[in-house]
Amino acid sequence: MTAASASPGPVAAWYRAARPRTLGASLVPVLVGSAVAHAQGGLRPGVGLACAAAALLLQIAANWANDAQDFLAGVDTGARRGAPRASQSGWLRPQALLRGAVLAVAVAAAIGAWLVSVGGLPILVVGLLACAAALGYAGGPFPLAAHGLGEVAAFVFFGVVAVAGTSYLHAGTVSGLALAASVPVGALVTGIMVVNNLRDRETDAAAGRRTLAVRWGERLTRALFAVLLVSAFVAPPLLWLALGTGPWVMTSLVAAPLAVGAWRSLRGAHDGAAFEAALGGVARLHAAFGALFAVGLAS
Repeated sequence: MTAASASPGPVAAWYRAARPRTLGASLVPVLVGSAVAHAQGGLRPGVGLACAAAALLLQIAANWANDAQDFLAGVDTGARRGAPRASQSGWLRPQALLRGAVLAVAVAAAIGAWLVSVGGLPILVVGLLACAAALGYAGGPFPLAAHGLGEVAAFVFFGVVAVAGTSYLHAGTVSGLALAASVPVGALVTGIMVVNNLRDRETDAAAGRRTLAVRWGERLTRALFAVLLVSAFVAPPLLWLALGTGPWVMTSLVAAPLAVGAWRSLRGAHDGAAFEAALGGVARLHAAFGALFAVGLAS
């Protein structure tokens, strides 16, 4: 038994099943949405913390549910490339992971109840949709991943909804700046999804799961990744020139070397280790770009 496949303790197993290095995907859009609110004079720290907690719990729930559902559906097999999964490796029972996912969604919903008291019916609708997406990404009557909608869901929920929704909860309105700022955030988190699905393309296809990477093939999927990277870095200059955000928003361009590294990693990725390196690279890019972007917006 190798170090990579050795069974961790119970706490470590739950932690690894949450896929910690990608959890910035839920926190960055809240940070950016809060920065937009600050720039427009409507920052409410308590709202920002509640949004971050709810978003983080929903992503953890989605990751736990995905781990279990992929194993039960026969997607995660010995042929899978990438880091070991908790169900596949026997660290945790899939039923336990599903119960954990439901519990995480329940706690997020409890936090969301307070956010609904702040933001009203729009937040209730968005919250219910987000909970459904978290549990229904890989399972349920219409699994989003199996129908090639994983990337769309990532862009919508971790980009537009998270950034604009956070800004709305702070300021009571959705501004053009909030919607525009959601685009690069959504593009980069979608890039994480693209790498993940490209890595799993062969096992997904064997299990009958028609992800975007299965439908489009490797060449077009890699091209999509490049388009997403370019879109993210085109956004800050456009925000400065078209919406008058101020030049500090351009500090996000400092993350460009990370984008180049992520592209090079994915372009040459053909085995599990290479795809894991690419996944880590785009996750770091998303976090760094998002933090710099938020600072620039708030300045």
